[in-house]
Amino acid sequence: MNLRFVEAFHWAASLRSITRAAEKLHITQSALSSRIATLEEELGVVLLDRRDKQFRLTVAGQRFQTLAQRLLDVQRQVKEEMGGTGGAGRPAVLRIGAIESVVHSWLTGWLQEMRTANPDFELELTVETSPVLVDQVRRGAQDLVFAAIPAADAGGVRTRAMASMPMGFVGRSDLHTKRRYGLSDLAGHDLLTFQRGSQPHQALLQMFQESGLPLPRVHAISSISAMVQLVEGGFGIATLPVAVAEQLAKRTALRVLRSDTDLVPLPIHASYREDPSSQLTESVLDSALDHVARHGAGKVSGGSSGKARMASTASRR
Repeated sequence: MNLRFVEAFHWAASLRSITRAAEKLHITQSALSSRIATLEEELGVVLLDRRDKQFRLTVAGQRFQTLAQRLLDVQRQVKEEMGGTGGAGRPAVLRIGAIESVVHSWLTGWLQEMRTANPDFELELTVETSPVLVDQVRRGAQDLVFAAIPAADAGGVRTRAMASMPMGFVGRSDLHTKRRYGLSDLAGHDLLTFQRGSQPHQALLQMFQESGLPLPRVHAISSISAMVQLVEGGFGIATLPVAVAEQLAKRTALRVLRSDTDLVPLPIHASYREDPSSQLTESVLDSALDHVARHGAGKVSGGSSGKARMASTASRR
C-alpha cells in the first residue's frame, strides 16, 4: 500500500476538503483525487461519498481514517528511529504564521535558535492578522500560528496560551516629552491602535468609556510599520507592545511614554493542528515557549500602582 495515497486520503478527511488537502500536500486536486481513487481500488471499498458537492466519508471511509492515522504514525516513528528527515535528504519545512507583534519582538531570536539546533529546517513565514491566521491553521494551510486569539473551538486544532505582551503608549521622542502622561493628557492626542475589533482597540475604547473622559480620535491601523511611520510623522500616539516599541526605539525616534494608566496586555496564543506530524510541531512550540520564558515578551517598570509598567528608552535615527 502506497503511504502517499494513505496520506492524501488522511488529509482530505481531516480537512474535509479535496482542495485544502491538495494545498497542504502541494499537489494538484486531480492528483490528490487520483491517489484516493487508486487507494479505493486497492482496498475494494468506496471511501468518499461523491453523490453531491458535500464532502462526506462513507462508513468505510470513517473506519479507514482511524487506520490511516495509525499507519502514518508508524511511518513517522520509523523515520524518527531510523534517523530519517522526510525522505531523499529533504529538510523539514515549517509553515509558521504570526502577527506583527510577535514578528517585531521575539520571533527572530527564537528562529535563530531553531536554525542553530536544526540547521536543515526551511521556513515558510506568513505575517497576517489574528483572524486570518486562525482560519489558515483551521484549513491546514499553516502548521503553527502565533495569534492574539485562540483557535480552540476548531475540530482537530489545539491551542496553548503563551505569555501576554505588556502594552504601552508610544510617542515621538522629541514631540512627546512629558515625564508622565495621565489619561486626560493622552485624550488630547490622536490615538493609534490595532485594527477595529481587535483586543487592543476594544480595550482602549473601554478605558475611555470607564474614565468618563471624552473619547479622543482613535485610528485603527492594521500594520505596525504604518503605525510607526504615522507616529514618527507626528500624527499621534500609538498603543504597541512594549517589547516591540523598545526594539523599534533602537533605530527610530520613538519612546514608550510613562503613564498613570495600565493598558491591558496583548494575549498570545499558539495554535496547531493535531495530525500524524503534530509531535514535531509540539516540539517546535515547546522551544518557542522556552525561548519566551528565558527572554521574556517585554519587561516594564514604574507606574502608579506598583505593577509592571512602561520602560522608556529611545534614540534618534
